[in-house]
Amino acid sequence: MNPYHDFVLSFARLVADGKSLPLGGIPRRPLPAPATGAPVALIFSPHPDDECIIGGFALRLMREAGIRVINVAVTQGSNKERQPVRLQELKNACEWIGFGLEQTAPNGLEKINPKTRAGDPQHWAQAVKVIAASLAKNQPQVIFFPHKLDWNSTHIGTHLLVMDALKTLPASFLTVLVETEFWGQMPSPNLMVESSAEDVADLLAALSFHVEEVRRNPYHLRMPAWMMDNVRRGAELVGGQGGAAPDISFATLYRACQWRNGAVEELYAGGRQFGARDFPGSLLGLTR
Repeated sequence: MNPYHDFVLSFARLVADGKSLPLGGIPRRPLPAPATGAPVALIFSPHPDDECIIGGFALRLMREAGIRVINVAVTQGSNKERQPVRLQELKNACEWIGFGLEQTAPNGLEKINPKTRAGDPQHWAQAVKVIAASLAKNQPQVIFFPHKLDWNSTHIGTHLLVMDALKTLPASFLTVLVETEFWGQMPSPNLMVESSAEDVADLLAALSFHVEEVRRNPYHLRMPAWMMDNVRRGAELVGGQGGAAPDISFATLYRACQWRNGAVEELYAGGRQFGARDFPGSLLGLTR
């Protein structure tokens, strides 16, 4: 007699039915090439697959603002036997969604975590040089990287690595910093970006190319629910305590600030929300 029973059951049924969907091998539709001289966004991904999980804002910047998005593969995972396969899966995912791909090393960087930073300064310094070189070469208008409390040691290590690399660049280097979350929630996100059903479906399709990872743990099937919960959290964490939830289904939460004069500065006061009709490039000072 509970009217919510079928509602809840439909969610479980969707996940069960989703296990029959293809993993990779999905035909790719033609994608327009970025304009010559287009602004660049870099995604510093701790692992192959993070580019899809947190990529809602980057995808909108690419599709709506003409930004050239490049995924920087910080690591290719810790399983050395799987690293070449994970690279190929990553290539397939990035090609399908339209992101460029940049390797940091033939098998990715190794031991990117706080323990290495504290105990092996020589190894860490070499890794910092790699990331600094990517930043200097690409001159990105915006970079995406995990926040400092993202639980997983490689995610936290990637945050520290990017911040250390930024500190080695000339004081004139300027970019927008967008911190991301997946394993650990940010205590104070200041940006919520809506994704359309089409964008979410495309992110999931690209994520499915990470075949062995999602076969081991079908987290791609639960990603829409995670993005729905982001709307619940973002309504108050970004919109303000007691605020009404926007009438949207899917969103990703971020923290945006800027790197200016060799330090982190506030980009704006309060929180911002980008709905499907809002122009995401305005965060970077772009116009339609």
